[in-house]
Amino acid sequence: MFTVGELARRTGLPARTIRFWTETGALPPAGRSASGYRLYDAEGLARLELIATLRELGVGLADVRRVLDQRATLAEVAAAHVRALDAQIHSLRLRRGVLAEITRRGSAAEEMVLMRRFAKLSAQQRGQLVDDFLEEVAGGLDTTAGMVGQLLRARPDLPDDPTPEQVHAWIELAELVSDPAFRRGVRALAAYTVGRRQPGDQPASAVRLARRVVRDAGAASARGVAPGSAEGAMVLDRVVGSDPGGPSRAELLEVLAPLEAVTEPRGARYWELVGVLNGWPPYPDGVPSLEHLRAGLRAHGWVLAALRAHA
Repeated sequence: MFTVGELARRTGLPARTIRFWTETGALPPAGRSASGYRLYDAEGLARLELIATLRELGVGLADVRRVLDQRATLAEVAAAHVRALDAQIHSLRLRRGVLAEITRRGSAAEEMVLMRRFAKLSAQQRGQLVDDFLEEVAGGLDTTAGMVGQLLRARPDLPDDPTPEQVHAWIELAELVSDPAFRRGVRALAAYTVGRRQPGDQPASAVRLARRVVRDAGAASARGVAPGSAEGAMVLDRVVGSDPGGPSRAELLEVLAPLEAVTEPRGARYWELVGVLNGWPPYPDGVPSLEHLRAGLRAHGWVLAALRAHA
């Protein structure tokens, strides 16, 4: 038989903690000494060590009592606490991600509040944010053509057990897809690429124009030709003026202006963030090479700048 002091020496627990667990009923004594001190037997010692172990693991005293009273198995209580710990770990990862992103950006208070709000969204809310974005940019378009199918197949989400990089990517992507200008730009680009890949639905001159934009303007952009320069004007003439049946400069400007919101670097950045969230290798199957995408976006951005410079 052991006194409270002897149990404290054997287990290293404070005597006041042992007395508290006794008073709550978690550790009933086996009897009392002639002097009235509580006494505990070997079963009580084992019970005390189990209580201490569970408490160190973060199990609440009410759940400890359920295990000790055989109203729940140890496995059931452990499983419940695993779920609770997983939720805590997920929350801590998100919190750490927000703090790291604030540190990296040197964010102002308003931006910090926005990042925190995006990080704390539930899985259902995150999914709804992405679904709303995809519905706005792809709704009503042919899902088998252009970048629309790629957008839908590459639906991003934050994993249940995200890395710090994925937390950072989610915060940035959530801000990006919530930007009305970016949404309009992606919608315009999606509609543009659907039309470009369906020559039967548009004049052949428009198809040829799209090819010249990528070929000639893309080459000029890669060489570093300034859109507003004399050479830029000549390139623009080749892009726009070499097909009598093609659109005028004003008409082309009207077509390309909505794409400005997703030209380099924002459009390519979306795919980079999606890749991080989805755990893709650098150039996954079914998704355009980022370098190819950047080149196309730069070409269209170059033509847009040249049209404005030489209006």
